[in-house]
Amino acid sequence: MNILDIATRTLPLLDLTSLNDADDAFSTAALCTKAVTAVGHVAAVCLWPSFVPQAKRCLTGTGVKVATVVNFPGGSLPAEKVVDQIARALADGADEIDVVMPYAAIMAGMGGDQRAADHLLACRAACGHATMKVILESGALAKPALIARAAQVAVAAGADFLKTSTGKVPAGATLGAARIMLTACRDAGRAVGFKASGGIRDVETAGQYLALADEICGPDWVSPATFRFGASGLLDALLGVLGQGPVMPVTTGY
Repeated sequence: MNILDIATRTLPLLDLTSLNDADDAFSTAALCTKAVTAVGHVAAVCLWPSFVPQAKRCLTGTGVKVATVVNFPGGSLPAEKVVDQIARALADGADEIDVVMPYAAIMAGMGGDQRAADHLLACRAACGHATMKVILESGALAKPALIARAAQVAVAAGADFLKTSTGKVPAGATLGAARIMLTACRDAGRAVGFKASGGIRDVETAGQYLALADEICGPDWVSPATFRFGASGLLDALLGVLGQGPVMPVTTGY
């Protein structure tokens, strides 16, 4: 793939993300405006739960989904609290839920896998038909065996996507972790997607992840239903390659 092909392929796979402490109604409006460009729209915006209603109003009719995060970023909340977060987000109009699995339980061993599984099963039930992306925090798990175990737990608990990272720990997405997780997606026995998130900022790096997905899951597997990039700055890089600076405005909704 040349860089133009990579950019064209990547843009509709993007979960345009803003999870900053300083986010507000104005930054949310700006994020939603950027999501619809002159060369197409991104897959979703991903933002804090409190901004879901605004984003939903802003993006109605655009084809852009609204995603939010729960049990974020530490993955340490009790299941009942996370279930409540999910219920509130769905009531506010969220289409997709990115839930941090209790990855510390995986790292602890001694029954931790089952504790993580029970937690995610409760989240799955709360999500209903909404897309559930499970964040493994692969940078914290670090060891290939732990990443593989976390992926297996998430798949068994009903994850629709395996996602690498929150972006809140020093190590984000890596190709090594992606290989393990994509292999788990391929071998799941049902449709499970993959989301690379954390530190992907340029088109060339995006191309490396697409090539890896093609290698492991097949050249026709990647689509917005099966593959996402979670990023903020990547969109500007894509638009630069595609020769599109300005974005098309949409109703702000605040």
